[in-house]
This record gives sequence, C-alpha cells and structure tokens, in this order.
Amino acid sequence: MEPEDMYVLSGDGAIISSPSPKPYPHKPPKCSDCAPLFMKAYHMRNAGAVIHSHGMESCLATMINPHLKEFRITHMEMIKGIQGHGYYDELVIPIIENTAYENELTDSLAKAIEAYPKTTAVLVRNHGIYVWGDSWISAKTQSECYHYLFDAAIKLHQLGLDWSTPDHGPIQVVKEVPSVDCRMNMSKKARIADSNCNGKPFPRCIVLDIEGTTTPISFVTDILFPYAQNNVGRHLSATYASAETQDDIKLLRSQVEDDLKQGVIGAVPIPSEDAEKEEVIAALVANVEAMIKADRKITALKQLQGHIWRTGFETNELKGIVFDDVPEALEKWHASGVKVYIYSSGSRLAQRLLFGNTKFGDLRKYLSGYFDTAVGNKREKRSYVEITDTLGVDKPSEILFLTDIYQEAIAAKAAGMEAIISVRPGNSPLPDNHGFKTINSFLEV
Repeated sequence: MEPEDMYVLSGDGAIISSPSPKPYPHKPPKCSDCAPLFMKAYHMRNAGAVIHSHGMESCLATMINPHLKEFRITHMEMIKGIQGHGYYDELVIPIIENTAYENELTDSLAKAIEAYPKTTAVLVRNHGIYVWGDSWISAKTQSECYHYLFDAAIKLHQLGLDWSTPDHGPIQVVKEVPSVDCRMNMSKKARIADSNCNGKPFPRCIVLDIEGTTTPISFVTDILFPYAQNNVGRHLSATYASAETQDDIKLLRSQVEDDLKQGVIGAVPIPSEDAEKEEVIAALVANVEAMIKADRKITALKQLQGHIWRTGFETNELKGIVFDDVPEALEKWHASGVKVYIYSSGSRLAQRLLFGNTKFGDLRKYLSGYFDTAVGNKREKRSYVEITDTLGVDKPSEILFLTDIYQEAIAAKAAGMEAIISVRPGNSPLPDNHGFKTINSFLEV
C-alpha cells in the first residue's frame, strides 16, 4: 500500500482526497465501512491510530459465553502492555453485538466507549475487535497484547480454568441462595447463605474497605503510620538517587508549594534541587511528619508511604494483619465465583502489600482488583458509581460493599449498591437508627 492508495478524511468524516482508480482487474476504490467507527475513537478518545482486526482469537473470546457483555481477565503479564493497566489490574473490554453492515455498529461502539472510560478496545461478538492508541505503534502493540490475552483465555477455558480470577483456578458457577430451605441441596462450596435465609441471590461482586473492616484500625494507626513516619528519613537517604524516589520528591514539592500558598499548618519550604541532599531530606521529613499528623489523604503522601512500607514488608519488619475470619470468607467467596475487590484510601501498592504479606499467607489470590481514592472520595456517591461502571455489572445492586464507616455506606447505597456495616473491636460507634445491616464477622455474609 502506498500513500496514494489512502483516503484522507476531514475531522467530520468528509472525504478530502481519494485514491485514483487503477486499471482492470482492480476494483474501483471504496472508503472503508469502518470509517465512522474509526472517527468515534479519534473524537471520543483523541486516538492517533485505530486498528480493526478479525483475528480468530478476538472472535472466539466473545463466543465462549454469548450472554456476557464484557471480557475480563486479570493476573496475566501481557496486561501490562495495555495502556493504564498493570499485572494486578482487571482488564475489562466491552462486547457489543454484531450487525449485518459494519457502519451500523457506530452507535453501539460510541456507547461502549462512553461507558468504559478506561478501555482502549471494543470487541464485536462473532466478528473482531477495534483497538486504538495515541500512535500507530501504541495501537499495534496493544492489539498484539489483546490477541495474546484472548488466546490465553481460550486455552485456559479449554483446560477448564477461569481466566478472569487471580489464581486462574477451576471454573465455578455462581449459585443463588434458594428461597426455601436455603442450605439444602447445595454443595459445600456454595453454602454461603445469608444468616437470615432471605432468598436474595448472592452478589456478583464484593467490595471491601480495609481499616475497621478487614483489618483492625490499630494496625494502620499504631503500626503502619508510625513505621512510615519513623523511617521516611532513612528511606529517602538510601534511595535518594533512584528515579522512583525522585518522582516521590517531585510530587511532594508540588504538594508543599500548594500548601504554602494556602497557609497549611506544618508546611515548610523545600530547598531547590541544587541544595545539599541532607537539607532537602530534612525539609521533606518535616513536611511528611506534618501530613501524617494531620491524617491527610493526598497522593504525594500515600505514594511515598507505599514505597516505605514495601521496604518494611520485604525486610519482614512489617506483617499484614487481617481479622481471623477474613481468609476463610475470601476463600469461600472465591470458590463460589464471587469477585472480591478492595476500596481503600491507601494506595493500591499499600493494599497489595498488606494482603500479600499476612500471617495467613498471600491472600491476593482471592482478590480481583484494587481501588483507591483515584476513583474519588470514599464518602461521595460518584466514587461508587465509578466503581460500578468499572466492574461492569448489569445493576449496582449486584455489588455488596462492606465498610465500618456510616457515611461510606450511605454513599454506596445512594449509588445503588448493597451496603453492610462491619462492627469490629476499636471501631467508632454508629449513629442510632442508622438503618444498615451490621456484621461482626465476614462469615455472617
């Protein structure tokens, strides 16, 4: 293909120039029926290039379960090749239904792009996939990663393994709790009924808070925070020249500059990059200590704390603590096919460290993903709407949120989720007549 074989379109899709016809037996030139779909990706995602593939893997991946509206996969190395995703993340790709003519897919593709703001691809059932990126290199690289993941999913399915769960264990079917005699005729793995046998189907997804829900509040306040505060100077000195720490310092500088402008108590100027290392570190330590004392939930602090805690877990100075009922409940939910996620004000790195290093072993195999305040404040409805959109359930009520904070339960309920309040030792008292179901153990769910 040569440049003169290409159509050039304007921003509104009008043809600016067309290829010249070639002599027989070549057919007259015709602009691709995909053009309006490509334009949607250009306009709605500011894409630099779009690829449409009929690769067999992308077709078969949509046919394994004809009722699913999404393709989901996690804990696969090639997920790292998809923009905005890492190994531990859950990759979610919307699936739209095929039509007789390609241009008839335009509206459904646009709706999928709008509904899934993180996606860089849309699958078309029994057809193929559209992939976009900020350049042709990005689009091509991601397309190769997507096809690899589809191929892996197909092979895992052939082996009877579930590609969508962290440990890729045997495929399980989510069972509903029967309305009468809810524990009869159920396998041991499915025997996770509500304590009052109310006949409601078990949720498709469970989202867990950490402090006061999976983990004692005292572990965070009395162990994690003091560890970070006591070791921030040592950490910065030992890693000062690393790109990671320089990125942490850059974030802290920006935050402190804003704090100084706003007159935040405890904020002190940080010397320039040309200053002595010890002077810079001393100022950073003073600011970090003030931020921790004020219990500020800011990205610059959380990122640095996560890196300090990582060292603590790697050296066994820290060990993640969860309540004794948590591992058993996670295992049961996982065995029943329920996806479990974490939503915490701590960074996703900190969440993975906590659950990956407990006295019960690595519990991350039971978790499908992690959310932090990048999706929004935990006391705001829109945060839970964002989580619902990311998980891609048919109804928000298919998600159960467990927390110890009344205001968080209110926000989740306002977004349509089911919410239960966890009552644990050391938690703050709840208001009278709060209206939520409470539990003292996950095994009551």
